[in-house]
Amino acid sequence: MKLIIAIIKPYKLEEVRDALAAIGVQGMTIAEVRGFGRQRGQTEIYRGAEYTTSFVPKVRLDIAVPSDLAPKVLETIQQTASTGSIGDGKLFVLDIAQAVRIRTGELNEDAI
Repeated sequence: MKLIIAIIKPYKLEEVRDALAAIGVQGMTIAEVRGFGRQRGQTEIYRGAEYTTSFVPKVRLDIAVPSDLAPKVLETIQQTASTGSIGDGKLFVLDIAQAVRIRTGELNEDAI
């Protein structure tokens, strides 16, 4: 089993969710996050005044999938979330040692 962490632009969330549902992803956890990478923040104008924000708003998706589905999930997110501009985000893949569904006690792939 794999845990895929995707950091993407907020306006791409619905498009990514729909694409993942189409390939069989049954669930994910979403969190609004802020951070910076090579962008080093961004400059915005508010009420005529220019100001710089140190952190850029992003969305984090945590997706647990069977190992054989992970490459397809990565490919789908990369294709769907890409705009071709700086700040499109990152993908991370971690191994899951064990998963348990609290309600039923199902384990591992049955639990996800």
